[in-house]
Amino acid sequence: MGSRYFAKSESLFQSFLSAPLPIPDQGPALRIQGSNTIGAALGPALVKGLMEQQGLQGVHAEPAEGANEQRVIGKTRQGKTLTIEVDAHGSSTGFAALHKASADLAAASRPIKDSELVDLEPLGDLKSPEAEQVIAIDGLAIILNPRNPLNTLNTEQLAQIFNGEISTWEALGGIGGAIHLYARDDRSGTYDTFKDLVLSRRGKPLAASAKRFEASEQLSDAVSQDPQGIGFIGLPYVRQAKAVAIVDGDSQPMLPLNSLIATEDYPLSRRLFFYLPPTSHNPWAKALVDFTQSSKGQAIVAANGFIAQRVQAISVEPRPSMPEDYQAIAREAQRLTVNFRFEEGSASLDNKARQDVQRVVAYIKGHGKLDKQVTLVGFGDIKNDPQRAALLSKLRAMAVRRELVKSGVVLRDIRGFGAQMPVAANTADEGRIKNRRVEVWVY
Repeated sequence: MGSRYFAKSESLFQSFLSAPLPIPDQGPALRIQGSNTIGAALGPALVKGLMEQQGLQGVHAEPAEGANEQRVIGKTRQGKTLTIEVDAHGSSTGFAALHKASADLAAASRPIKDSELVDLEPLGDLKSPEAEQVIAIDGLAIILNPRNPLNTLNTEQLAQIFNGEISTWEALGGIGGAIHLYARDDRSGTYDTFKDLVLSRRGKPLAASAKRFEASEQLSDAVSQDPQGIGFIGLPYVRQAKAVAIVDGDSQPMLPLNSLIATEDYPLSRRLFFYLPPTSHNPWAKALVDFTQSSKGQAIVAANGFIAQRVQAISVEPRPSMPEDYQAIAREAQRLTVNFRFEEGSASLDNKARQDVQRVVAYIKGHGKLDKQVTLVGFGDIKNDPQRAALLSKLRAMAVRRELVKSGVVLRDIRGFGAQMPVAANTADEGRIKNRRVEVWVY
């Protein structure tokens, strides 16, 4: 893997696009079902981008029969109409539609569940790198009415608020009386993510009093009009509401800022996915996945308010709470907006990390930093043995080094900081996975 591979895949993709895709005689060329977070605007925008790349004219989206259903339509130069359907009723509906063969591509704002993997086994391994495609990073914002004076909440408080155990703003040191809860509906990947990251981890169900919404925009607008309201929402849908900073365990308070979500350090960050069955023979499905991962596709991701998987260098302000050696790196170098994370219980890169290797190599080569201008910094989770955490953090950094060396990168240094500087609570598997990370710093 490397920038040659990355450049080659981009050029292959371009030549693939220059060969026009087939236009079916009847029915839609592609059927996408699943996440409302993706399907409301991002999915149709990516479809439009691909159709325009293919030379279709007059490309536009129009409402289909049901709520949260759209058709994207374009015409060939010969006047033939092509349609792609995007239905957005929640992530679980995408996997169900793949199972029933009523969709070609599932859009999900959460990873596929083990039970869904088993159901879809006849379609191939949906966790393979070709099938599971991270298309963007999103952050769940916790939103309040703009007039609410509270600025920070921790994940423990969030669980108690949305479970109903904390029922007044006064109990949080605020004002306003009873707390009014707003939440997405049961079929939503946004709700699944909130449930996984906040409620289930603490064994708490959502309070029955919460008002539920299928559409993100309606939820956000309801909170921004209710002085006692609180809700959770995907990043592009904060709108007129106020987002608060979130603390998880011993982490610093973090606002849903682009840089913190890009590295997935923000406690309520999440990945957005396309799932393409390995047995798929639909050329439009494969073309849309490839287009989405291209630089043009990722520009559309950013234009729709999500975090694109672009590698950029950012300065990090050294803080007294950081280890002295880490502060020294921060004073001299810039951090890339990507963290390498690992499959559960291993030092193997996960599917997103494998694609990120290509992106990082392309950045390093493009900025002339191949020779001893890159330092890898590994972190782990504490478990029972701090020395073991320190060793594992360095081993994970070495796993990333192996991939970079294949592409000609000569590293300046590899550092392991063990369980220091957690970005999530170490009390649950999901938090430990977030803390097992490798940062990339460039000089």
